Amino acid sequence: MRLRPRILATVLVAALAATALGPPAPGQAAAADRFGFAYMDDPSLPAAWTVLDPTRQWGSWKTAFPGLSAEGMRQAPGRYLIKFPQVGTGSRGNVHVTPVNRTGHYCEIVRWGQSGADEIVDVQCHKPGGERDDTRFTVLWTYSSGLVPPVEGSHAWLQWGPAAIVQAYNSVGGGVSVVPAGVGVYQVRLGGVGVAGMLAGNLQVTAVQPNAGPRRCKIVRWGASGADIIAYVTCFDQAGAQVDSEFTLSYHRERAVYGSFGPPKYTGYFFSAAAGQTNWNHPAGGFGFNSATPLLPAGRYLVTYPFLTEKETHAQVTAYGSGSHYCHLTQPWKFSAVPAAEVDTICFDNTGSPAAHGYLSTFTSRI
Repeated sequence: MRLRPRILATVLVAALAATALGPPAPGQAAAADRFGFAYMDDPSLPAAWTVLDPTRQWGSWKTAFPGLSAEGMRQAPGRYLIKFPQVGTGSRGNVHVTPVNRTGHYCEIVRWGQSGADEIVDVQCHKPGGERDDTRFTVLWTYSSGLVPPVEGSHAWLQWGPAAIVQAYNSVGGGVSVVPAGVGVYQVRLGGVGVAGMLAGNLQVTAVQPNAGPRRCKIVRWGASGADIIAYVTCFDQAGAQVDSEFTLSYHRERAVYGSFGPPKYTGYFFSAAAGQTNWNHPAGGFGFNSATPLLPAGRYLVTYPFLTEKETHAQVTAYGSGSHYCHLTQPWKFSAVPAAEVDTICFDNTGSPAAHGYLSTFTSRI
């Protein structure tokens, strides 16, 4: 039986309220315990579950339920529900969303939770100025437990609530902490996930706003302290003013953005402001093989990932640097004959005008 959107939203809120965050169960942890990614390709979705782009979605449910797909529905202007089937774990896990448009629309997570056996992610999008409005976007949900030796890469994530960490995971067993450092500014420390003496890996961050008000978050700077990763997150409202906000943050080093590796081996990431071990492409041979070419208008960049063209694929982008700028995708990624994945990326100032800015990009296949 299909639930009407209003009824489904009520079920989702109730499920979130009823879910207790107990300790994570032991896991094999060579891969994410459960995950799903998708591309919401039609902003005018009906108010009924509709299968999303089959070439840009996958999830851990495919092992036991290969015939099922990620689905979406539109509830109101800019408001969407995304369903990952048969992987529900309540409000646990980490979620990211990246808009796909050239108009400066941005999106945040409202909440996520379980309905029946499924995991439901609630997304709200806004146009510049803050009005709720429709746009395409990519969305990722993942949950992990257990430990992974640091030599096999690393993965960590957290959910920051109104005043404290709601939940966190660190694949190497290190600490995860957040210290507010001013209005809308947060210092995040991920213990032991990096490489001592150098900047390595990739970060992604997404605003969480339970009342669906306009919010967006970014990485203002990050660095290494021994093997720890320290990142500063800054969040903004529709006027471009710094504002306290909930958010999710994740880190992955030599693994996919959802925490797994081997599979997937067709995976990589790119940081616009540094080279070395922040530029990784496994099938190309390691570090330094991805590239970015500036395009017009200023603030648009074509990020190229050699060989990452296999099977179902996924991309996320996060802005990096000072100011209220933000970044996302202009259009669905394409595959060249080289072969390579071409991820068309664009950054905006607070008015929604394209503007040069830094960013962190990540891309993965499901194999």
